[in-house]
Amino acid sequence: MAEVQVESLHHSIGLLGISAGSLLLAVHSYSFTRPAPLIPSTALGVLLFVLSAILAYAGVRKSLRNVYLFVTLCLTLSVLWCSYGVIHILAGQGVLNGLGDYRNAVVPGLVTFTLGLLIIAGVGFLHQEVIPAIIASAVSLACAHEIAALYNMAFGSSAVACNYLIVCFTATYFAVGRFLYFLSKEKIILPGTDLANSKANELVQDNNAGTNDLAITGLILNMLSASVFGCKLLGVTNNLFVGQVPWLWAAAIYQTGVCILSYRALDSLAATFFGFTSILKFAGGYSLLYRIWQADEPVFPVPLLVVFAVLFAVLAIFRALKSPLEGLYLLFYVAYCISLACCPKGFFEGGPQGVDVAIFVASALMTLIYLYNMKASTKFPTGEGTMKALLARNSILKLREGKDLHAPYLGYSKYADAEVLGYACSVLASFSITMTVDPKAPLATVVIPWVVAAGGIFKLLCGSLAFARGKTLESSAFILYGAMWIIWGLTRYSGLYGTSRGFQVAVGIIAFMLFNGFIVFSTLFLSISWFIYSLTFWLILISFLLDAVNAIPAGYDIAVTIIFGLVSFFCFLSALFNSTFEGSLFPVGRPIVKLSGVGGGSTRCLHLSARKASSVKKIAEILKNGGACGIPTDTVYVLVAACNRPDGVEKAYNTKRQAQDRPMSLWISNLKQLEPAKHLFNPILWDFMKAAWPSPISLVVSRGKWVDFLGMKDSSKYVGTPQSIAIRIPDCSVTTHLIDLVGPIAVTSANPTGEADTTHHNQVYAKLGDKVDAVLCDGPSPENIASTVVDCTKIESGNIGFFRVGVVPKSQVLQILEEVQKKHMVGYTNSAFTLEDQEEQQNHSHTVQSGRNAASPKERISALHTNNVFSTKK
Repeated sequence: MAEVQVESLHHSIGLLGISAGSLLLAVHSYSFTRPAPLIPSTALGVLLFVLSAILAYAGVRKSLRNVYLFVTLCLTLSVLWCSYGVIHILAGQGVLNGLGDYRNAVVPGLVTFTLGLLIIAGVGFLHQEVIPAIIASAVSLACAHEIAALYNMAFGSSAVACNYLIVCFTATYFAVGRFLYFLSKEKIILPGTDLANSKANELVQDNNAGTNDLAITGLILNMLSASVFGCKLLGVTNNLFVGQVPWLWAAAIYQTGVCILSYRALDSLAATFFGFTSILKFAGGYSLLYRIWQADEPVFPVPLLVVFAVLFAVLAIFRALKSPLEGLYLLFYVAYCISLACCPKGFFEGGPQGVDVAIFVASALMTLIYLYNMKASTKFPTGEGTMKALLARNSILKLREGKDLHAPYLGYSKYADAEVLGYACSVLASFSITMTVDPKAPLATVVIPWVVAAGGIFKLLCGSLAFARGKTLESSAFILYGAMWIIWGLTRYSGLYGTSRGFQVAVGIIAFMLFNGFIVFSTLFLSISWFIYSLTFWLILISFLLDAVNAIPAGYDIAVTIIFGLVSFFCFLSALFNSTFEGSLFPVGRPIVKLSGVGGGSTRCLHLSARKASSVKKIAEILKNGGACGIPTDTVYVLVAACNRPDGVEKAYNTKRQAQDRPMSLWISNLKQLEPAKHLFNPILWDFMKAAWPSPISLVVSRGKWVDFLGMKDSSKYVGTPQSIAIRIPDCSVTTHLIDLVGPIAVTSANPTGEADTTHHNQVYAKLGDKVDAVLCDGPSPENIASTVVDCTKIESGNIGFFRVGVVPKSQVLQILEEVQKKHMVGYTNSAFTLEDQEEQQNHSHTVQSGRNAASPKERISALHTNNVFSTKK
């Protein structure tokens, strides 16, 4: 319920942003024909830019799912107002000269959003999403009227303002309704603002299972970039110039965001595609900026565009495995790259512009189909599942399916793997510099956007996602290479480098070579393909160094970039095939050097996701066979073994340094497991356990014959001390389910003695390495501190003590004890009780660690002496 309320708040923020932007544009439209507009162009642009950021936030937060159009609407309007705002800033600063430049700058974007928002409105009315449909249709009409007014002033601007006022009133009413819904805790609901229809919500969630709703925004952005160049071919605009750059670069930046969010939606192929198209948009915007510093038309590197067409073709084949319609759509970009390669002037010639018109139409149709199919019961046919049915008869190629498709390297990540895009960017960056650039006019060849955007920005993105998935070495390599491509591209090909060479440049390149040397050495323990990949990049760094000292042999730089490009292309195919099909059609190779420990133990220590029942069963089998495993709990990660397997308990016991000073504790899943021995427990202790568990409270109880009822056998010597045992029922469904399958378990902290508690499954590998048989991975632990340990050995005489105050405060433990004592008609007093401060806890080196280790007799006496004792009297 709280989540629904928060989503409702984000929804209201987005609607208020739409209302504010519409009001600004309404005022601007009414005063457009005046000599002095009410809102200066620069101020209007800045305000629209700020509102676009608010809309982007609201869209990314994904408000209530049963208004699925809201995400697409917010992001679409965010792009519109971001670009429109920048154009107004350019107009206010005098960059655009007169109405003609303003019209040529604004119209291509307005054409796109007129059609895009009309599609959103039509689908919204068909699916009874009235509010988003009204807003989208009104903004669409406003864009259409503004286009008409720019070409014929007889239309006037009042129609534009009226449409924006409709948007303003509609969005304000709905936003106020959602705010009242949020503030009144669902008690006040204005008519038409109730979005919490559970049946509709369930229907959309079922229909949207496995879909990437952000792909719709990506398709609209493809329409936007195509419109800029297509309008020139069709004569809608007179020329291509700097005023249209905001549309292209806003589309590129937003599509980069769509790429990242597509990885979050575990749609790696769509993310790769949007990454590719974003690079094209960066290059298109750069080409229009080119006129600022050069009078001639730019020259495009043909090898790069041919390679880009090949990458699009390969991606189209794999995308067709999901839907032939999507594969067919990607073929338009294959044709686009070929047309750019065939035309020396690239984006400025009619061939590529004709393909842009085709891409505009195809993107509009794809937007309509996929937006309609998101909620419709009867869908447009896209061929989804056709290739899967054909491959089902093939014994060689078998598609990867199921929840393991995007399983991360270390068991926990919110993102899909981005290595495919990372390798593809290496291909583009390398082939972009195979064309010789005139050092006197480096900007004459359009190289910078390919090197900086493809080789740099997206490599940094891929490195960040690799780090999120636990691939530390791969992420370090991608980030290092991305930084190198950005620095080298901006320096060498922007005129900063020039014809001069410098010692400082050589020193910087040598620094990169040293860092890459460490990566090359580390890849010896990773795989053959990664070793060759990093080694060939070293060759590129050598070519950069030779060029810096003006001693590079003729053709050497082109040769090594081609070699690196081909190696990167193989890695691209390998990552793409191995993430799509089972088996190793393009093997990456085994590690050249294999050591024991974390690196060498990757095949011995299983990485299992705690979110799967099959993983828990696998851990249970390992424990039953005498293994020791790391598991998550309601506090921190622990190392466990089955109590009925003395060999497993001994193995877990010996993983700890100074294990004899840190005895293991005992965990059960239900108090019923102690029912046969209930008569051996003091009634107050029994009721105290019943009231306290399950929870992060460990109770140290006197050792007795009750231990024999748990079937511990020879394992009992490793658990607790001869006088006492720490026992607990964890408040964690995964842990208790595991105990149900295995029986009582012996538990110790998943770290060597004396080190901090383990709060992430990565730390289990780092601290214990191959000493464990498997780790149940669940990311960060819910708590950063351990459980509270309570001494109950003298509870029958009315005394308890605290070995450690962890997750559960003393006051909560005392409250539980108070209720138990009232049940047994026991008087109590706490006049002598004071809370133990943090410094005192840190000084208790004898304290039972993590709620899992009982203390020795001397430690227990010391703890009872140091900690104030809660005394009771009958």
